[in-house]
Amino acid sequence: MEPAIRVEHLQVIRGGRTVVGDVSFTVPSGSLVGLLGPSGCGKTTLMRSLVGTQIVAGGSVELFGQPAGSPALRSQVGYVTQEPSVYSDLTVSENLRYFATVLAVPPTAAGRVIGEVGLGRHTDTVVGRLSGGEQARVSLATALLGSPRLLVLDEPTVGVDPLLRRDLWILFAALASSGTTLIVSSHVMEEAERCQRLLLMRDGQILADDSPEALLASTGSTDFESAFIALIESPPT
Repeated sequence: MEPAIRVEHLQVIRGGRTVVGDVSFTVPSGSLVGLLGPSGCGKTTLMRSLVGTQIVAGGSVELFGQPAGSPALRSQVGYVTQEPSVYSDLTVSENLRYFATVLAVPPTAAGRVIGEVGLGRHTDTVVGRLSGGEQARVSLATALLGSPRLLVLDEPTVGVDPLLRRDLWILFAALASSGTTLIVSSHVMEEAERCQRLLLMRDGQILADDSPEALLASTGSTDFESAFIALIESPPT
C-alpha cells in the first residue's frame, strides 16, 4: 500500500540558512505521529512542506503518491496552523457553515465537528470573543469538515486546559483508528506518550523516528525529556 507520506532528502533554505536539512521518512496511512522538538527547530517549516505551501531547495514530498501541493490533494489534506485561520467577526457556526459551503460538504457536517472539538456551548459565540485555545479549536473543526485523509496539526494543544488537551488526544486517536493519518506537532515532550510514532526534531534534523516505547528503551530513559536529551548528547551513529 502506498504510504500516506513519503519524504526523501528534503531540504529547505530560508534567508541563507538551512532550516530543514536532508530529512527523509515515510508514514503509513492511519498513523498518529507526533512531531516533537523545541520551538524554532523546523517543525512548522516541515509541516508547510508537507502541505505544499513551502518552497523547498531539494528533495521530494509525496502524499498518497501525489506531489505535495497537487490540486488533487486539496480535499484530502486538512492543515491547522498555530494561528487561527477563521473569521473573527463571525460566530462559530457561521464560520463552519461558510467553510462547509466552500468544501462542498453537507451543512450537517458543521454540527458534527462542533461536537467533536467540544465547542457546543459556543456555537453562537463570535470567534473574536473566544479564548486563544477555543479559537484554535474552531480552526481544527474547519479542518475536520471534509473528513480529510491526512490532518497536519501545528501545535493544536497550545493554550488549552488539561481536560481539553486530553479530549483532543482522544479525538486524534479515534481519527487514526478510523483510517485518518495525523501529524501533530508539539514542543511538550509529555505528549509523546499519546502518539503511536515519534519524529523527534532538532536544528532541522530528525534525531529519532520510532515508537514511544522503542525510543525509551533505546535511550535507557524513563521519560521523553530525558530521552530527547540523551539523543542530543549521544546521537546514534
